[in-house]
Amino acid sequence: MAGVNEAIPIPRNRRRPRVPVPPLRRKRRRRSPDGAMTLVEHLRELRARLVKSFAAAIPGVVVGLVFYKRISAFLVQPFCDAHIRGFGQTSCPALVQNGITAPFNTALSVAAMTGILLAAPVWLYQLWAFVTPGLHTNERRWSIAFLSTAIPLFFSGAVVAYLILPKAISVLLSFTLTDASNLVEVGDYLNILIRMILVFGLAFEMPVFIAMLNVAGVLSARNLLRSWRYTTFGIFVFAAVATPTGDPFTMLTLALPMVVLFLAAYLFCVWNDRRRAARGTDYDQFDDDEASPLDYT
Repeated sequence: MAGVNEAIPIPRNRRRPRVPVPPLRRKRRRRSPDGAMTLVEHLRELRARLVKSFAAAIPGVVVGLVFYKRISAFLVQPFCDAHIRGFGQTSCPALVQNGITAPFNTALSVAAMTGILLAAPVWLYQLWAFVTPGLHTNERRWSIAFLSTAIPLFFSGAVVAYLILPKAISVLLSFTLTDASNLVEVGDYLNILIRMILVFGLAFEMPVFIAMLNVAGVLSARNLLRSWRYTTFGIFVFAAVATPTGDPFTMLTLALPMVVLFLAAYLFCVWNDRRRAARGTDYDQFDDDEASPLDYT
């Protein structure tokens, strides 16, 4: 008989019990088929879309820093055209940079604008992807159509801003006193140019946003027609406030295309409402007090 203090032999081939290790990453909550999300999930989705948009702009910023001088020469060309074609001068006057940090700040501005423009397809897609969870499955097929329209419209607005800038500069500089010399600072000029490009590019996206609201069932062609006077007035107010130059020429150059784009968006809403009514899906039949899929819990 073995002693009391004698150790009991343990078989070598005996396996130790496995201890379950909890997963490091939390399992994502499955999205509802109708796109319903809580408020926290909406905020997380927005944060993820913003991070992806900023990340997509980083390569463009690097490109802007590498080719800073070439891009700057292209951006300064409207200023030269305003003096050569508008005032009949034989050469382009030199722009002024004041301060030690002015050249570096100018390079950062040019690089940031380059990053935003080159990343426009990405952040436009991220904007659409943030909206599509609230749409029905059969309505998400409009993604390609909207993106193929939004991207050309944004760059069309940027091109229009670049082309009309010489005329806008000529109008503004024509108020210079006869005996006064006007020294234009590079930072001020690029600030005006960048703001005009972004304002025109985003303003030309107006029909896309109207169409998005119509497809989502938020805005109908009937309601759009009722408010056309207020919309037209709002377009001219927006053009007067958003344009950095403040002259009537630039305001009209922005407002008139926006009115045309608003008309095109209305025609699309009419067509889409008729198509939806033919299929028996009319969102005007729903009550305004009906619960939204957005959950605040």
